[in-house]
Amino acid sequence: MNSSEPQLEILDTARADRYRAVVHTAVDRTADRFASVTAPTTDTPAAVLRDRVAAIDLDRPLGTAEAAVAEVDTLFCAEAVWFHHPGSLAHLNCPVAVPAVAAETVLAAVNPSVDTWDQSRIGTDIERRVVRWAAGTIGFADGDGIFTSGGTQSNLHALLLARQAATSRTGRAGRRPALDDLVVFATASSHFSVRKSAMVLGLPEHAVVDVAADAAGRMRPDALAHAVADARREGRTPMAVVATAGTTDRGCIDPLEPIADVCDLEDVWLHVDAAYGCGLLVSPTRRHLLDGIERARSVTADFHKSFFQPVSSSALLLRDPADLGRAAWHADYLNPEDADEPNQVDKSLQTTRRFDALKLWATLRASGATAIGRAFDTVLDVTEQVHEHVGAHPDLVLVAPTQLSTVLFRWQPDGVVDADADVLVAPLRAALLAEGRVLVAKTVVDGRPCNKLTLLDPGTSAEQVVAALDHVVATAERLHAERTATTTNHLRTTEPTGANR
Repeated sequence: MNSSEPQLEILDTARADRYRAVVHTAVDRTADRFASVTAPTTDTPAAVLRDRVAAIDLDRPLGTAEAAVAEVDTLFCAEAVWFHHPGSLAHLNCPVAVPAVAAETVLAAVNPSVDTWDQSRIGTDIERRVVRWAAGTIGFADGDGIFTSGGTQSNLHALLLARQAATSRTGRAGRRPALDDLVVFATASSHFSVRKSAMVLGLPEHAVVDVAADAAGRMRPDALAHAVADARREGRTPMAVVATAGTTDRGCIDPLEPIADVCDLEDVWLHVDAAYGCGLLVSPTRRHLLDGIERARSVTADFHKSFFQPVSSSALLLRDPADLGRAAWHADYLNPEDADEPNQVDKSLQTTRRFDALKLWATLRASGATAIGRAFDTVLDVTEQVHEHVGAHPDLVLVAPTQLSTVLFRWQPDGVVDADADVLVAPLRAALLAEGRVLVAKTVVDGRPCNKLTLLDPGTSAEQVVAALDHVVATAERLHAERTATTTNHLRTTEPTGANR
């Protein structure tokens, strides 16, 4: 081997000082970036970013870790999206708790896998303790669960367990239901992962039934009762009801208590997707919005949203620990059935799995749950002020109320018809993204496009969001004027001349 060729540096006892130096360099560079951020991202065109990445020859190494860290800084960090900036208002991305970031560096270096006890030892105990704590915030006195990669996996896992429960029971005809007979009840506002999970689980396209919602987008319990009864009359088997505690667009919460009443009466698995709204579990002022969640059989909680944790940090939480066994699988080389050790792979869809619970553990030990809840309350307080501002703004239309932290709006001053307002939604988002000063999203509500803000930074004030909206309005006015001028010029150039009239 040529001694001049770069060598792979493995973190071990001999390289502890080397690790310290390289990581300090990375931390210093990243901290400098945080301190100097002036916009949520840059105005570098997407084509330029793609070309920069394509120009890197991955078969020609830089030669040192320091050079690689420097390239990460200039290639990625210099063009990153910064969620702690008040102009970052597009998606459910949060700035993260400092103790959690520190824990992330620890777990990346130690590199445990919490699938079996012998790969993590006390890590397994820490995860189980965090899970029991999280289950307790729901009201599951003896609950259990497992950390997952995110809400999509948590919802898939919940529906898998619900499917196993439904197909293990003998129906009225004296037989177990076939997959084609199973029904999942949700709403049009439920997360797309509900339908995707049904597909993955082998259910037919018609398996997911949209239950009627009220004017605020929340599932109507009376409509749910009728939908379940209709399914039974058709000879189909209700598998699960998915209630949402924080829809992605409206930020609304389905009425959990009366939905639980229907599920108890009909003996149907109730899953609550609280990926977004789980921060309410520790809210000092708004915990009542989740009343009834303790009656669910399973709950999704995304701590990397309203608990301010780094991605990934999510969990599926179960009221009855025995339900996790419905999807258990054992391998002699990994987790034999007669194992004495508590192996988390018995409960998880994943085998190799990150020790993400350590991040939430560190945050709870440093700041406590009440501090997390207060931070989320601050976000919701600011959102209420922004809603008031948008509702009173002469050029903006408030499309829908929220119970969490979304702001659905449309630029539409008096005199601008619906068609002209609607056609501006996508270009407005694109123009703002291209310049990098304010990031907003777009969606469709009640058949019409609109723009959306999602607030998730407790450090962002209402005044800062109002300033961002001022820029949004100015950009919309400019785009509308340009479009109107283009249309007018086009009409003039295509107007028949006098000789042809």
